[in-house]
Amino acid sequence: MAAAELAVPALPNSGGAGAPSGTVPVLFCFSVFARPSSVPHGAGYELLIQKFLSLYGDQIDMHRKFVVQLFAEEWGQYVDLPKGFAVSERCKVRLVPLQIQLTTLGNLTPSSTVFFCCDMQERFRPAIKYFGDIISVGQRLLQGARMLGIPVIVTEQYPKGLGSTVQEIDLTGVKLVLPKTRFSMVIPEVEAALAEIPGVRSVVLFGVETHVCIQQTALELVGRGIEVHIVADATSSRSMMDRMFALERLARTGIIVTTSEAVLLQLVADKDHPKFKEIQNLIKASAPESGLLSKV
Repeated sequence: MAAAELAVPALPNSGGAGAPSGTVPVLFCFSVFARPSSVPHGAGYELLIQKFLSLYGDQIDMHRKFVVQLFAEEWGQYVDLPKGFAVSERCKVRLVPLQIQLTTLGNLTPSSTVFFCCDMQERFRPAIKYFGDIISVGQRLLQGARMLGIPVIVTEQYPKGLGSTVQEIDLTGVKLVLPKTRFSMVIPEVEAALAEIPGVRSVVLFGVETHVCIQQTALELVGRGIEVHIVADATSSRSMMDRMFALERLARTGIIVTTSEAVLLQLVADKDHPKFKEIQNLIKASAPESGLLSKV
């Protein structure tokens, strides 16, 4: 998205026939399609993207970069959405794919990575398949994050009813522990925390359940341009069917499905890394396979 400020003339705001109170009519254009809808007054870039995804999500290739453009009467054509733009008048916007197809490389560096630990809570213990195994692997990942100085964000789904994070998971030094009721971890507090961390490009995601909170979190992060690495041996569901189909679906969207050892060794990258010995000791014993090899 272009960062330059553009002078865009105000358009008459009649409110639009049928527009709900407090909203502004917007025409959303993508490819050969144009669909009228509305957004809350003051909506910015993120809400426009969400609306495009809701209208055209089945046609948008998430492997590509897009630019949002606004039709400017002054120029008689579309211009890149101005920085800090907020919808205040009736307008027309379009989503334009860039020509360059992006390849998901999956590079990880400590300085541009954040770990997300999702809902590893006590009440899930008897229900989640291989819960003991994924707790063990999750704890290994958090130890690695502390060694490498990587920020960690932890959520707990409705902790009043479902309990806190299990005692085996050491939360020492984590950046945030947040309650939530939404399935996705991408709640306002998490978005604010990500905005405060400079240069975040990758999220390493693990926890429960794979087909619900993990899946919805991953898809939302990718929609925001963040590369997601799901640690397969540290995520699970109540059903192995749900778990495996979710991992397959996510991999098909370009999300990287990986293992804890691969993540930790990719983050040190070199045996001469000052923390290599500590990471090597951490992974000396192989991680439990937690049912992932059941189809082999």
